[in-house]
Amino acid sequence: MGPLDLGVVAAYLAATVWLGVRGARRAADRTDDYLLAGRTLSLPAFVVALVATWYGGVLGVGEYSYLHGLSNWLVMGVPYYVGALLFAALFARKARMAAGYTVPDLLFDTYGRGAGIVGTVTVLALSLPAAYLLMLGVLLRRVTGWDQRFAVVASALFCFSYIAARGFRSVVRTKGLQFGLMYGGFLLLLPVAVWTAGGWSFLHQSLPAEHFTWDGAQGAGYVAAWYFIALETLVEPTFYQRSFAARSPRTARNGILVSILFFALFDGLTTFTGMYARALLPGLPSGVDAFPALGERLLPAVLLGVFYAGMVATVMATVDSFLLVGGVTLGRDLVWRLSGGKADQIFWTRAGLCVATAASAGIALASRSVVALWYGFYSVGTATLLPPLLGALYPRLRPARRFAGWGMVVSGALTLAWLLRE
Repeated sequence: MGPLDLGVVAAYLAATVWLGVRGARRAADRTDDYLLAGRTLSLPAFVVALVATWYGGVLGVGEYSYLHGLSNWLVMGVPYYVGALLFAALFARKARMAAGYTVPDLLFDTYGRGAGIVGTVTVLALSLPAAYLLMLGVLLRRVTGWDQRFAVVASALFCFSYIAARGFRSVVRTKGLQFGLMYGGFLLLLPVAVWTAGGWSFLHQSLPAEHFTWDGAQGAGYVAAWYFIALETLVEPTFYQRSFAARSPRTARNGILVSILFFALFDGLTTFTGMYARALLPGLPSGVDAFPALGERLLPAVLLGVFYAGMVATVMATVDSFLLVGGVTLGRDLVWRLSGGKADQIFWTRAGLCVATAASAGIALASRSVVALWYGFYSVGTATLLPPLLGALYPRLRPARRFAGWGMVVSGALTLAWLLRE
């Protein structure tokens, strides 16, 4: 990348900090504003905040579409649309009508201290964005040439710098820019690829036949497994956070329905971009490099910078959202609550954010195998959280209060044992 491209990425980073910290002194002392932006998210703000948070694994999406083609839509897309539809139908309105700020609030209020602590620890594990932070470090290293470890630490500190200022308000204010860049980058690269190489006939001539099959030659069982994995959407902390912050229950439900349309659009852009990368650059040593390599092959200076800024924004939008959830969960839901709930919630949230940022960076630096294991913890989280959350929102499905905590522990332990055995 040349200096002009670096300048574009630097401009994005500067704009992100400015948006995140602007007006920090005016509202940083209000708990409802810091944790949920005052519960005032309009439908457009809700959609932008949710969609921009959903694609932190964009380089992994590029790898899958590079290797398996159109099935990326059916494997990485459709199962999560189904999960989001279920959340919209079953959870969104009821979550907004709840009085709490967080998922642990629901569990503490419904089942008491034991189940609340188990749920809080589980949400904390789900919300540490180590895998996404590692991916952000990979992109930053590619942009700057920095050492990988330094790039990960720098990424973590950068995100912390603007999240801490206004909490969820900072996260929401940066999402419009990140949303625009994540779509703009691929709307820039894909047409250039089509113009340069050709359309559908070029792809048919250049790609293996398996790239056009529904399962990508992975088998029906593999595809079906993703529909179970996608149930993690029903315990996704950021879905609940956006629903709690929506202006109304209707906004929460409709916001998720509209978001699904944007999910489908972005999945289409990334799927075909990955396929063009395979057709034009068939010898890449790793499919993870598909999007960056195609951009470097086709885009001139400045436009390449815009595309890289879009990829960085896509991953950063996920990192900052999950870091905030981790900070709230550790500082406010665990330490503040267990200390008696008398101290300043924002102080403890910021303290939790410090620890969550350090922990995420540490996991990301440990090893790729540790990151992969942590990423796989979502299956454990789903088994642990889904039954009690259903009960919290639907009293008829509620387990007995005295058994809830132990039931969560047993469900999570059995799932973890199964994963480790595999």
